[in-house]
Amino acid sequence: MIAGLIILGIVVVLAIYAWATYNSLVTLRVRVDEAWSDITVQLKRRADLIPNIVEAVKGYAGHEKGVFEAVTQARAETISAQTPAEAAVAENHMQQALKSIFAVAEAYPQLQASQNFLQLQGELVDTENKIQASRRFYNGGVREYNTKLQIFPNNIFAKMFGFTTREFFEVENVAAISEPPRIQF
Repeated sequence: MIAGLIILGIVVVLAIYAWATYNSLVTLRVRVDEAWSDITVQLKRRADLIPNIVEAVKGYAGHEKGVFEAVTQARAETISAQTPAEAAVAENHMQQALKSIFAVAEAYPQLQASQNFLQLQGELVDTENKIQASRRFYNGGVREYNTKLQIFPNNIFAKMFGFTTREFFEVENVAAISEPPRIQF
């Protein structure tokens, strides 16, 4: 009788632990998904600003076709990125393209004095800061989620319930994205 109660007690404790572990893993997974969504919103916002900046610069520097094509290609990559790894590659290409377009813009003082162009630059810098903050929040969520998945005995229940680790938003060229695009006047 006592052995039966002890076994029943152990089963109840394991069931409660499994229930609590499952719920906490679901909560962390949803938090990571939300953080990824925040990144995609900011990347979309930046992608929406890019055509306006390109058009503003095109009016002054229409002969810089290669720069505009690179920016357009980088924008398309950003929009189509589905995973953190794809977004990281697209992020690297976008940073290079933005540097090129701002280098072209520096050659045209009239463009730099344009109120519209200045406003677009300000919005882009703000968006870059938001992307950086979203990336940090996402990576923090992934760190917490992945740690919880790998801690014993959570890892046993996580495998039983089909939870898998998430990838960090890491960029190939960290130096290229460590700061927002530099804008000189």
